[in-house]
Amino acid sequence: MQWLGFRIQMSAEAVDIVVSTLYEAGFEGALIEDKQPLSAWEKEQMFVDISLPEEEDDGIAYVSFFLEKGEQGLLLAGDWVDAGEARRRLEEELDFLSQFGDLGELSIEERWTEDLDWVNNWKQYFHAFWVDDVYIVPSWEEPGPLRENSLLLRIDPGTAFGTGMHETTRLCIRALESLDLRGARLLDLGTGSGILSILAVKRGAERAVATDLDPCAQDALEYNCRENQIEPGGIELHLADLAQAPELAESLGRGSFTVVVANILAPVLQYLMGTAASMLAPGGYYICSGILAGQEAGVLEAMAREGIECLRQERDGEWIGLVGRKV
Repeated sequence: MQWLGFRIQMSAEAVDIVVSTLYEAGFEGALIEDKQPLSAWEKEQMFVDISLPEEEDDGIAYVSFFLEKGEQGLLLAGDWVDAGEARRRLEEELDFLSQFGDLGELSIEERWTEDLDWVNNWKQYFHAFWVDDVYIVPSWEEPGPLRENSLLLRIDPGTAFGTGMHETTRLCIRALESLDLRGARLLDLGTGSGILSILAVKRGAERAVATDLDPCAQDALEYNCRENQIEPGGIELHLADLAQAPELAESLGRGSFTVVVANILAPVLQYLMGTAASMLAPGGYYICSGILAGQEAGVLEAMAREGIECLRQERDGEWIGLVGRKV
């Protein structure tokens, strides 16, 4: 499938009015590029998985719109048009907007793109890296020399969350690495790429059960298990909200897991706390992250309410990780 993209340079202040006006004119699916730092709220909503480089804000933004190519041309506001007509309509809207103030340069770049670009562009940001003694390498790179007693993980997230580059995932990796996982029974709530379950199995866990709501997690986990020489079924995946699936929770074994790990946002951690606690064996460890600094009080209260004692807090950037134990 092909798409025609129009990339418009403008002032960062003009983005909202340009996007809303062009949306009304049929130009949907805006992609915004700028150098403005993300707020804490934006980071919480986006849960960005790749650590993108940060640059000094220059007040300039680029907004791209994409029109799908069909058999009759480009579909724009219910009409089939060619590339020339689409650009004419775009320029007409921008000329109209420019009457009301300085919106910046408003220059337009035009290019065709394939679906493949959307799937693979993120790979330019993901390269082999270390989290302490864990060496995480994507499939398109060859691993470098290993350190003594280090662990190699081959991880491709695909469209599921979990490269290990995000601060929250690093916090969970370090917490798991601090435990002796030999013979452990691990429950991974919100597994994404499966990186935490795979780490546990590679470190000797006897059983790993993973849950997620995103169907993309299934392909990602299966692929990453193969890359790490884990037999099919070596990690048991359930596409379900365990809090809403009591029969599944019973069949998995309430009170039988020695470790529960959850790398999810703070409100979801609170929502799942009762379920997480019910799955833990007495003395079992609870590891969680996805908590922006300042949000930890609510998670700590939920832990205490469910009989999980907090052993320690760790911080990476703006994110908090917690390690607790069921009393």
